[in-house]
Amino acid sequence: MLENLKRELLQVAKDAEKSGLCRHKSGNFSIRDRKSNLVVVTPAGVDRNELIHEQICVVDMEANVIERLGDMKPTSELLMHLQIYKTRPDVNVIVHTHSKFATSFAVLKKPIPTIVYECSVLGLKEGVIPVADYGTPGTTALSNSVIEPIQKADVILLESHGVVAVDKNSKDALLKANYVEELAEIYYRALMMNGGKEPNAVSLDEIQKWRYPSEIKF
Repeated sequence: MLENLKRELLQVAKDAEKSGLCRHKSGNFSIRDRKSNLVVVTPAGVDRNELIHEQICVVDMEANVIERLGDMKPTSELLMHLQIYKTRPDVNVIVHTHSKFATSFAVLKKPIPTIVYECSVLGLKEGVIPVADYGTPGTTALSNSVIEPIQKADVILLESHGVVAVDKNSKDALLKANYVEELAEIYYRALMMNGGKEPNAVSLDEIQKWRYPSEIKF
């Protein structure tokens, strides 16, 4: 069932591993099928270096497991994924990572401001990458904590936990997760170089008004 989406999700998971966004068994990923409204999601407790597409689980939007291999279980953070899909009907892909620099700011519960122009692709409505309040992984407390911030941005930090990035397609969701980690590292280095003082941020108005230059003629 949904074999093509399973293969697509497997590639996302392995690319996240290769990029260093999360290691071994940390992090989880899902894709929603628009036609059936079913979700393919990575299983719990499987090293991504060993993961095969047949091990990816299929669930419905009420957390019923529709298909799994043997005794495989979907990630324990499934409720968070489903809550995001319910909150953001425009979203088809969720990437949850534990990248080091971004997670460091999540530990501090510190939003990351729009310090570089690339933030324009992250769907930031308030000029920062927001932080969801802490919730124990796998609980409704965690899934409820993302409702407010995921409406403000396509990328959020989870307090003392990690990063979530969303999009309509898997390539861009993973790209956003990579951008968050790069941005977090730049922010960290800017703070260190500036003696802990906040660097200048690009204004939200500036971020939102960008258009491809009309002076370029085709």
